[in-house]
Parts: sequence; C-alpha cells; structure tokens
Amino acid sequence: MLQFQNTNFKDKKVIMRVDFNVPLDAEFKVTDDTRIAGAEATIKKILNEGGSVVLMSHLGRPKGGPEAKFSLKHILPTLATYFPGVTIHFADDCISDDAFAKSSALKSGELLLLENLRFYPEEEKGNPEFAQKLSRHGDTYINDAFGTAHREHASTATIAKYFDTDHKGFGYLMAAEVENATKLLHDAEKPVTAIVGGAKVSDKIQLLERLIDNMDNILIGGGMAYTFLSALGGKIGTSLFEPDYVDLALKILDKAKSNNTTIYLPSDNIAADKFAPDAESRIVDSYNIPDGWMGLDIGPKTIEQFSSIIKASKTILWNGPMGVFEFEKFATGTFSVAKALAEATDAGAFSLIGGGDSASAINKSGLEDRVSFVSTGGGAMLEFLEGKELPGIKAITG
Repeated sequence: MLQFQNTNFKDKKVIMRVDFNVPLDAEFKVTDDTRIAGAEATIKKILNEGGSVVLMSHLGRPKGGPEAKFSLKHILPTLATYFPGVTIHFADDCISDDAFAKSSALKSGELLLLENLRFYPEEEKGNPEFAQKLSRHGDTYINDAFGTAHREHASTATIAKYFDTDHKGFGYLMAAEVENATKLLHDAEKPVTAIVGGAKVSDKIQLLERLIDNMDNILIGGGMAYTFLSALGGKIGTSLFEPDYVDLALKILDKAKSNNTTIYLPSDNIAADKFAPDAESRIVDSYNIPDGWMGLDIGPKTIEQFSSIIKASKTILWNGPMGVFEFEKFATGTFSVAKALAEATDAGAFSLIGGGDSASAINKSGLEDRVSFVSTGGGAMLEFLEGKELPGIKAITG
C-alpha cells in the first residue's frame, strides 16, 4: 500500500475519491462544507508537489440518471475558496470522451472535478467495466472518502483492482479516520465512556453490543432510550418506542452487568405534548411520562449526571444526539453533552465524534475545534466501530 505522507506526487496524476456529498440550500449553495474541508490537506499536498488531481464523488441520490439538482457543478464556488489561484476544470460527465480529454490535458497543479458518479447506476452496483473506465483518469488512486468506505461501489472498492499496491493508498482524512477509531477501540486510556443517542435502538444494537466489551460507561439518550425505559417497566407516554426490541434491550443491560460496564439511562426528560418546535414542554421523571406526552430531550438531572461522567473520563465516543436538537426547545441536552465533551478534551481526554448527527451537533454548537476528532462518516464510522470490515478500506489494504 502506498504510504501517502511519504510519497512525492511530482508529475503524478491522481484519481481521488472524495466525499463531496454536502447539503445544498434552495439556491444550490453549500450549507456545510465540512467534508470539502476534510479533503483539503490531501489535495493540497499533491498539488504543491507538482501533481494533478481528478476528483470524483457522488451527491445525493439521483434516480437512475442525471438530475440537475444533484450536479457537482453546484459545489465549484465553494471548492474554489479552498484552492485560491488553482485552475479548476469541470467535466459534465465522469466517463465521457470529453471527461477523458480533460483529464489527459490536466497540467501539474490543476484540478478536475468529474460530474456525479451516481448519474450512472453502475457506480452503486460496483460494476467492473465502469470502475476500469474511471481508473483511466489517473496513474495513482487515492481514497479519501471515509464517508463511503462502507459501500462496495465502483469508485470506492472495485476501482482499486486496477492499480498495483504502489499506486493506491489512503489520503490524510481516510488515514486519520481509521487511526482515531482504532485508537478508541484498542488503545483507549481508561475510564472510557460512550455516549449513544439517536432515534432507534434497532440502528444501534450492534454498536452497543460491541461497545460493552470496550467501555466502562455507556450513556444512552435520544429516542432509543425510551425502549430501554419501557423494558424496565417505565411509563413512556407516546415517546418513540420499538416493542420488538424490548427483549434485546434487556439482554444488552444484562450483558453490560456481567462485563462490569455501567449503562446510564436518563433519570428525567423534557416531555412535549406534540412533536413540534412550539410544543408545550415540561420536566418529567423518565419512568413516569404522562399519557399523551413524549420525551424529546434529556432533563436537567440527567444533563448533570452525564456531564459529570463525561468530564471524569479519559476517552470518549459520541454517537447520536440526546434529543430532537433540530428544535431549539429540545436541544439543551445535546449541546450540554457537546460542552462537557469540550471541557473533558480541554482537560486532556481523547474525544471522538462519530459522524452523522453528532458531527452536525458539535459543529452547530461551535465546539468542533475543542474535541479530538470529528468523523466525516456517520454510517461508515458506525460500521467500523461495530467491527465490520469496510470494503473501501479492504480494497486498499488487501
């Protein structure tokens, strides 16, 4: 495998998989450029050493062909702000004659952005012929798209077959993602705490089962907490509830006990009379949520307890919000956790934010610079932490 940091890219043409699947507003302007920023260091190293880069990515979920709203040309203005003075070309297809002409003519220090890979169904199918065509854009393949590493797609896995081990590797971002997640799972300083939230237990079952083997404490918040509370005999009103997962919730609690892992559930919640930003709200005991009311955030006692455990920890993982933080009224729990994480990190703890909503929450809180590492891949990070083999990683490492 090519060691990216030790390789000089002078006169090399790199075909690079990036994750520019960024949110756009109604005017097609980028509203969160975290993923573009994540690829900056890798691209700059190649350009500064006299190489050229052909960038490929997907954007959104087009249905079987080109759709103007999913065109990567929308991100060109934002991309240009990261590379002032660099000539950036755009190909309105990823494997057309025009695209190959543009990549062939690319000069040292220049960038070419290819149109959305998912305009071809072959991308998601991992089609070898499509992958081989993409490979013609460069003499070296670099994957710096951790957010898609769990997908066995043409540009993330199949393409690697067309490059020998000396001409394929990870960029800085991909390497940092793997290194930080590995540190959390295998080289963590104790006490180790995981904060797990989000809507559904079903989405996090495998993660919880894996974390029990590695964590001293697991703090559970968000919608998934109510299935656990119900399993323990609590009255949860109309809170989010997955009846099919009650037995599994109890098994997880039992497994944690036998592994000396302490699972903490919310002792109080902010309940609402409806799922809306302007809902009436009140603080309630987690085990006695009134009929017709639903828990939408953790309460003040829980915030105090969770914050105290976080600040006493040396290694911390955060995966999933504590409530409906998109509604300002129910964001206090999530932002309080972000604040406690920042304070723990300031005091010397290692903190990993597991992508997805957690990354969005830490960015929204303005504390992203006060934690150790913010992952760019929600689903990919989740699968990595669950112990699954990611196709985008295996394709490079063998």
